[in-house]
Amino acid sequence: MENQNNVTEFVFMGLWGDKQMELLFFFLFLLCYLAILMGNFIILLTIIRSHLIEQPMYYFLCHLSLMDLCYTSTVVPRLIRDLGAARKNISYNNCMTQLFTAHLLAGVEIFILVSMALDRYVAIVKPLHYMVIMNRWRCNLLIFMAWSVGFWHSVALLLLVLNLPFCGPNQIDHYLCDVKPLLKLVCRDIHVVNILVISNSGMVVVAVFLVLVASYILILYNLRTHSSVGRRKALSTCSSHVMVVILFFVPCIYIYVLPAGSENKDKEISVFYTVIAPLLNPLIYTLRNMEMRNAMWKVWSKMAHMKFR
Repeated sequence: MENQNNVTEFVFMGLWGDKQMELLFFFLFLLCYLAILMGNFIILLTIIRSHLIEQPMYYFLCHLSLMDLCYTSTVVPRLIRDLGAARKNISYNNCMTQLFTAHLLAGVEIFILVSMALDRYVAIVKPLHYMVIMNRWRCNLLIFMAWSVGFWHSVALLLLVLNLPFCGPNQIDHYLCDVKPLLKLVCRDIHVVNILVISNSGMVVVAVFLVLVASYILILYNLRTHSSVGRRKALSTCSSHVMVVILFFVPCIYIYVLPAGSENKDKEISVFYTVIAPLLNPLIYTLRNMEMRNAMWKVWSKMAHMKFR
C-alpha cells in the first residue's frame, strides 16, 4: 500500500486546557529553564577550569551537564512559547527534527549515566587499577559509544515514523513531538509498530536500568571491605548517581514500556525527565559533593579576583 501523508503541520494540545493555568506555568517553566541553564553552565565552567576535568567522574559529569543543556533546549523553549501562544502548531519537518534530536540527546545521556556507573564500579572494586582502566582514551571511547548508540537509536525511530501515514487529525495530545503521541494519529493498524517502538525504546531503557541497578548492588556489596570513611565517601557519591538515575529512568520506563493508545499520563510524567531531572542534577551533584563545592569556590573566587584586579 502506498504511504499517504496529508499532514503538513501538527497542533499541540499542551499540558493543560486552562488558559490561566498555562499562563502560571509559562512563568514557572521559564524560571526552571533559566535555572537549568545557569546550574549546568556553572558545573561545566567549574569542571573545565579546574583540576576536576582530569578525573573521569567529573569528565563524565561535564558531558552529562552538556546533554542536559542541549536536551532541555530542544523541548523547553518551545513548551514555554506554546504556553503563551493561542495556537500551538509545529510543521511536519520541525516535528521530525525535534523527535530525532530529543531521542538522540536522551540516548546519549542514558549511556553517559552507564559510563558514570562503570566509573564508580571500577573506582570502588578495583581502586589500585582505577586510573589505568579509566584512562582518558577509554573515557573518550565511552563518550563516542554513547553518541553512536544514541544516533542509531534515533535514526531507527525516525525512519519508523517517516514511513507512517498521517491522514488527519493532526492534534498531538502532548507538548512535544514524541513517538507515542504521534502513533495515535497514524491512519493504519499500529500493532507491529507498537512492538517495534517498545523494543527500540522501552526494552532498552528497562535493560539499561537493570544493568545500572545490578552495578550499584555490586558496589554496595564490595563496600563491606572498605573503611568507614571510605564507605561514607563512596555512598555519598553513589547516592547522587542513584538519585539522578531514578529521576531519569523511572518516568522513561513508565512511558515507553506501555503501548501507544493506552490511557496514561505520558505528557505529565515526561515533565520529570524534560524539566525536573535537568533542574535537580546540578543541585544533586554540588550540594552533596564537597570536592565540587570547593572547586566552585576556587574557580569563581579566582574569576572574581581577575575581574576586579
